[in-house]
Amino acid sequence: MLKGQQSWLFQSRPVIRATGAVGGPFEAEGAIAEDFDLLHGDIWLGETSFEKAEKKLMEQACEIAIERSGLKKEDLQFFLCGDLMNQIITSSFTARTIGVPFLGLYGACSSAMEGLALASLLVDGGYARNVLAATSSHNAAAEKQFRYPTEYGSQKPPTAQWTVTGAGAAVVSVEGDGPRVTAATIGRVVDMGLSDPFNMGAAMAPAAVDTIEAHFRDLGRDHAYYDLIATGDLGRLGHQIAADLLEKHGAPIPKEKFTDCGVLIYKKEQPVFAGGSGCACSATVTYGHFLKKLRKGELRKILVVATGALLSPISYQQKESIPCIAHAVAIENE
Repeated sequence: MLKGQQSWLFQSRPVIRATGAVGGPFEAEGAIAEDFDLLHGDIWLGETSFEKAEKKLMEQACEIAIERSGLKKEDLQFFLCGDLMNQIITSSFTARTIGVPFLGLYGACSSAMEGLALASLLVDGGYARNVLAATSSHNAAAEKQFRYPTEYGSQKPPTAQWTVTGAGAAVVSVEGDGPRVTAATIGRVVDMGLSDPFNMGAAMAPAAVDTIEAHFRDLGRDHAYYDLIATGDLGRLGHQIAADLLEKHGAPIPKEKFTDCGVLIYKKEQPVFAGGSGCACSATVTYGHFLKKLRKGELRKILVVATGALLSPISYQQKESIPCIAHAVAIENE
């Protein structure tokens, strides 16, 4: 049911029946490596291109989630998926492999929670019993797409972020064991005029704040309802900006409760500039790290606010600013 202006409260509380989180070699050296289901030591994954490697990442995450759910592909009504490549080719080609009715999504790095929110909506509304939602990113493929090929060796400023090589997938069902999706807030596009593609954390922070405030307003909640509130991939700089904005707006979140997936995924000594980014950032941290804590009872209620910068090479070349968005999903284990 609709709550307020832009939030959904799911009456049946769809269950996250199973998940799959796959990562690359840099993620294998990261702070939450043990929470991945599968890690690769080769960024190529044995393929002939980075794009093919990303497709393999997504296929593997989906296969793990489906197998763990105890379901067959034939039991899935829909596959919701998005990525960063032109025309979301990773998602489309994975859908070709899986053979499940497909809805392609594009919310840039917010696609993980966009997919989870829509999958839950379909299940809660009785339009599906089992839905697979997934997303992925690949460091070298994304660099080629949005900035410069890694072979070019271009220097980056400290505000830049490191695109996560990985994929995350979840099976959302009407029944089963696991944490439940209880609510979602769909974000608005927010553009504060920033245009630097090497400082996307600062560009996305206002969108994250806008969605968090809308979530609290629509559902009549504040931070006390949750054990943890995590932004998607603002990195250290963007996350601090978001915290400052929330405090300025009179809705501060305690530091011990407010975190960012792009900060959590890597170790401090890894050369990731301001932190992690990419579609796989919030997907792997949520479906790997957070879901394990929920299942163990270490967390009871979390809010994941995945953020996305909706720029393209064309918009950058035409000197456009960066429109941003954030989607929030509440997950509870009771």
